[in-house]
Amino acid sequence: MKSSIKNYCDRRSAEFDLISEERKTELLKLSAYLRYKDTDPINLVFICTHNSRRSIFGQVWAKVAAHYYGKGNVETHSTGTQETNIASSVVYTFSSLEFDLVVAGDEENSRHFFIFDDRSNACICQSKTLEHHSLPKSEFGAIMTCASADQACPIVSGSELRLSLPFEDPKHSDGTSNAQQEYRKCSNQIAREMLFAFANIRKSEH
Repeated sequence: MKSSIKNYCDRRSAEFDLISEERKTELLKLSAYLRYKDTDPINLVFICTHNSRRSIFGQVWAKVAAHYYGKGNVETHSTGTQETNIASSVVYTFSSLEFDLVVAGDEENSRHFFIFDDRSNACICQSKTLEHHSLPKSEFGAIMTCASADQACPIVSGSELRLSLPFEDPKHSDGTSNAQQEYRKCSNQIAREMLFAFANIRKSEH
């Protein structure tokens, strides 16, 4: 893992006391799922409305957390109830943290390869809906990252685990002077919580 990203994970891992007890309870359900799931790979799907901000952060940081804690058999995905494009401020946030980026495909909805490892480990992200062919159809954990998607998808077909982990949408800051700060704040929270879940995989068996 690139040293800058490892250092970022070190800092977020020192902030677990910032996570509320209510959210820790939900995150420990994810820890338990990762502990007892015996498939290879273990698939996690992060879901929000537009699949452009919070679900992308979730997909990438869960993948990074898996590698940070040596859980290399985890594959992460994201989707939405609508197809849009990955927000430019999300891309900027990852670039500012020294992820390497490769963009491919349609300009209106490009595939983004966020590379976090010198060995070219990448998280491949693209806005898409639940029907997309690249998503697992069964035996996966679903993590709802926004309240509207949580309400719109009370049942996620094929999922074995469904967690409600809504995050504040940084979209409200678009076009303002504090947009970068709000997107970094959202990234920090999601990274912190994904790291917490992976850090507690072994503890969840007790």
